[in-house]
Amino acid sequence: MSSFKAYGKVNEAEQERLLARRKTRRRITIISLSSIILVAVIVAAVVGTTTNSGGKSKNASENAGNSVSTSIKAVCGVTLYPDSCYSSLAPMVKSSQLKPEDLFNMSMEVALNELHRTFQRFSEHEGFKGITDKMLAGALDDCYELLDLAIDNLNSSLSSSLDNFDDLKTWLSAAGTYQETCINGFESGNLRSSVLEFLKNSTEFSSNSLAIITEISKLAGSISSRRLMGLPEDKVPKWLSAKDRKLLQSSSTLKKKADAVVATDGSGKYKTINEALKAVPDKSKKSFVIYVKKGVYNENVRVEKSKWNVLMIGDGMNKTVVSGKLNFVDGTPTFSTATFAVFGKGFVAREMGFRNTAGAIKHQAVALMSSADQTVFYRCLIDAFQDSLYAHSQRQFYRECDIYGTVDFIFGNSAVVFQNCNILPKQPMPGQQNTITAQGKNDPNQNTGIAIQNCTILPSADLSSVKTYLGRPWKNYSTTVYMHSMMGSLIDPAGWLPWTGTTAPNTIFYSEFQNFGPGSSTKNRVKWKGLRNITQKEASKFTVKSFIDGSKWISDAGVSFKPGL
Repeated sequence: MSSFKAYGKVNEAEQERLLARRKTRRRITIISLSSIILVAVIVAAVVGTTTNSGGKSKNASENAGNSVSTSIKAVCGVTLYPDSCYSSLAPMVKSSQLKPEDLFNMSMEVALNELHRTFQRFSEHEGFKGITDKMLAGALDDCYELLDLAIDNLNSSLSSSLDNFDDLKTWLSAAGTYQETCINGFESGNLRSSVLEFLKNSTEFSSNSLAIITEISKLAGSISSRRLMGLPEDKVPKWLSAKDRKLLQSSSTLKKKADAVVATDGSGKYKTINEALKAVPDKSKKSFVIYVKKGVYNENVRVEKSKWNVLMIGDGMNKTVVSGKLNFVDGTPTFSTATFAVFGKGFVAREMGFRNTAGAIKHQAVALMSSADQTVFYRCLIDAFQDSLYAHSQRQFYRECDIYGTVDFIFGNSAVVFQNCNILPKQPMPGQQNTITAQGKNDPNQNTGIAIQNCTILPSADLSSVKTYLGRPWKNYSTTVYMHSMMGSLIDPAGWLPWTGTTAPNTIFYSEFQNFGPGSSTKNRVKWKGLRNITQKEASKFTVKSFIDGSKWISDAGVSFKPGL
């Protein structure tokens, strides 16, 4: 059953006291549990070291040093890069009294410090100065922004410590994605080699932190992080008042009570969306509503990272349309081609359209990109050709949207759920084949992937006899699941397409669960090890509640959703 939560009045003073008590309880609980978990990871190694002494007396400080060293190696053993993990953490440990929170924080401090050094190396490197090639200069500019975003996410992780597994894994996964996106901007040559060299340590250290917190969360067993920390299902959001919540439920009320109105005809305070966004207070914990009246807005819009909790509402997905035409062929890196780009957390768009009109001949040309946490798009149009929707990073939710495109037109490395959307492949260029998804998970510990639930996949009006596939694996751990969706006859019987060659990495995770329609038969699907048959229990891991921890924050957005299967 769909969930649409109504809210009553709240005694805010009492609520603050309640939240304070809960925060204290959850911190005690999580630290106690993590202590148990860390002991479970290292105790065998430590005991092994001491029992192998053959009963001989040893200097106490030497024993302590050996135990610390063994403990760090045991923790680093869960990472992809145990050598860099140990060599970076060992010099930081000054006490034999190891605390799990301290070790985890140390790993993040190492990653954060290295990212700052990397940023400095980018700034000082002679090979990056005086670049005249438009594409390479743009890719370098993207790297500066992406490194800055990675630093922000590591700072958020450090300030949150072990309070919430879902948040920590999301932010650390995103930190890795930002660095990988920087690398992707350089296809070959000396510049790419320099970028790979500069980012080697920071990517490894970020991955190490992610692996450590992932192992802790796995060892926590079947206890969810929400229940683990004593948070009830109906926990009151930190930033929305009862008045705000009620306001969010009605489109007409939103428009009447909007903080800013945009209109091309001058009937609003602002004529462009970018102008209205400048009026949004930085890092506001309160919703800021922007009503964008019907019309076509020819501008490339950025919701900057400092603009939190913006709710933007239009007059309909085909009436209020933001349109742009930046593209790869004309010299803009894919990351910067988006007509509408979101970096500010808590963003919500309702009843709006986003288009990139560059055309198929211009290759990568993004209509909408979200690189922000807990973003919601409700009854929106996303329309382009190749790379229409860049679900770049962090947690995202799309409901009742129409998504048009050709090649890899839903791509990125976010944790994203699509519900009740229409997915509409278009006519590509001659010789091209349509691929709906290209998911970019490049680290097995990232909590990312694409979940398509209760959606409809049909051809757009212009699509002729062109092969259309459910997706292809962009990266080695590409993760995509289709559930309870209607697949039209346009889907090729093979279902999935290799990125290169004739097969896919064994490490991908692709699955189709209880879909229906003429294109849903799995009889003639590709025989890849990474194409899995999953149970209902496994499929439930890709729902709003489990995959993006979305029951609360999507309720806050005032849109309907289904928390489970």
